[in-house]
Parts: sequence; structure tokens; C-alpha cells
Amino acid sequence: MPTLRQFRYLVTLADTGSFVAAARNCNVSQPSLSQQIKALEDRLGVKLVERGAAGAILTPIGRTIVGRARGVLAEVRDMEALAARWSDELSGTLRLGTTPTLGPYLLSPIIAELHKAAPELRLYVREGIPDDQALELSRGNLDVLLGPMPVNGDDLEVEPIFREPLYLVGAVDDELAGDGPVEPERLHGRALLSLDKRHHFHRQCAELAAAYGMAMFPDYEGTSLDSLHQMVASGLGLTVLPALYMASDVGGMSGLAVVKVKGWRAHRSVAFAWRRASSMAAAFRLLAGQVQVQARDRLEAIAFS
Repeated sequence: MPTLRQFRYLVTLADTGSFVAAARNCNVSQPSLSQQIKALEDRLGVKLVERGAAGAILTPIGRTIVGRARGVLAEVRDMEALAARWSDELSGTLRLGTTPTLGPYLLSPIIAELHKAAPELRLYVREGIPDDQALELSRGNLDVLLGPMPVNGDDLEVEPIFREPLYLVGAVDDELAGDGPVEPERLHGRALLSLDKRHHFHRQCAELAAAYGMAMFPDYEGTSLDSLHQMVASGLGLTVLPALYMASDVGGMSGLAVVKVKGWRAHRSVAFAWRRASSMAAAFRLLAGQVQVQARDRLEAIAFS
């Protein structure tokens, strides 16, 4: 694969028109630069430079490759600048809002990685209702928000970062547990427990209940995913749980079994949000990228039988 060093040498050669001048600008010997250009030509399978008494002249394809290489190198410089700003800007205390259906099961390992990347950063994490926290973000009482979509606010920048599978679960001795994929009709009339109506999670559970003919039980709404876990494990009904909760040490699958349903493809989209006018928008995008990588790595490792 062509290297960034080879592209830098090629662009410098194009700018100077001379192997001698290009080598001097790149602080390498002329033979070394020539060898790298030749290696790049061999890798790409095309002749990029005509070598003659007049100096180095780009071939037509060479001019095209140089144009593309300039764009690649510019992107790399931008990433290097953002990385430098990461450690410079992400310091002090950052107020991060999240939902209790996500934060406790995702943030712990991510915070450890963030501390390595930005050791001067301190995270003040506040859990709450997603709609309330979006308002707090707009008002400046929070700096960033990690939560399920939709995140509403005309002044907010919303960056979707991953999709999290949602699983239907019941008690280990539920009649549907342990079977192969069951027909959707077998869910008709079954009780589906959820959180209270202020949560996005409730609305998503209500949509699934309507789609599969299940009955929502408002008298048994949970206050957290843990409370739903406990009620369902006792045999009170079925519920929907996010994959990250089920795979976590603080959540888990104790007393539960996945109910496999033909055609089940439920998921929720999770986003990172900040005020569009924030001077730290570039740093927040880097932060969102860190969370995205960590979450996706964890999700790829999850498999429930």
C-alpha cells in the first residue's frame, strides 16, 4: 500500500521540479527519495515522473495522482491539528448528560480510555430524561449529551454514532424462552413492561407492543432498566432491553432469557450532541468518535444465544 511518506515526496517533487531540491526539502538523500518514488510507481503500476536533463516532469497520470495526494495530505494535517486540539481543549470539567438507559452501561470503559487520551479532562456525568437534558444542553447547563435519538433542538449539532440492538426478554422459565424463533402471533396479548412515558425507551416499547399485539402494563412501569430486569425475572411479563445493558457487569442476564422472534430487528440509534455555536465543536467531534469506536467494539463482541 502507498505510504503517506511516498505521497509527501511526490508532492514535494511536483512543487520543486527537481529530485535534488525535493530531497533537500524533505531532509533525505536524493537516492532515498528516488527509491521511494520508484516504489510508489511500482505499487501503483504507472509511471508518475519523467526523469531528464530538464528535471522531473510529471506524466499526465502523475499530475492526477499528485492532485489526489494533496487532498489526502491536507486531510491528514487536519486530523493532526484536531488531535492536538483534543489534548489542548479537552481539559477541565466537561458536563456530560446521558440517560439511565445508556450511561451506566457504556460510560465506565469509555471514561478510562478518554482519561488516557485527555488526562486533564474531568467528566461530570448527569443522568436524566432525554428531552429535559436536550433543553439543559441548549441552555448551557450541559456541554454535551449522549443519548438515544431523536435529540431535539434547532441550535444543536447531533452526531449519530451507533445503533444498538434491542432484545425481547422474559424469565428463564417463560414458555417462549429457549425455543427456536417463535412466530410473532405468539406474542399477542403478552404483557410488555417498560419505563415511564417520559423516556424515549417507553415510546419505542409502545411501538413494538403495537406492532406485535402485546399489552403495555402502565401499573408496572419501571424506574430503571434494573427494575425492569427484576420484574421480568420474577415472571411479571416480558420487556425489551438494550444489548449494552445485557452484556454489562452491572446489568447482565441473570434470571432472563432472550425470546427469539421471527423477523425481530429492533434497535435504537444513539447520538452525541452539542450546541452548534460551541467553540469546542471540533473537540466534541473527536470525543464523539472516541465513544463511537468504543461502543462499536463492544457491540461487535456481543452475541446472545
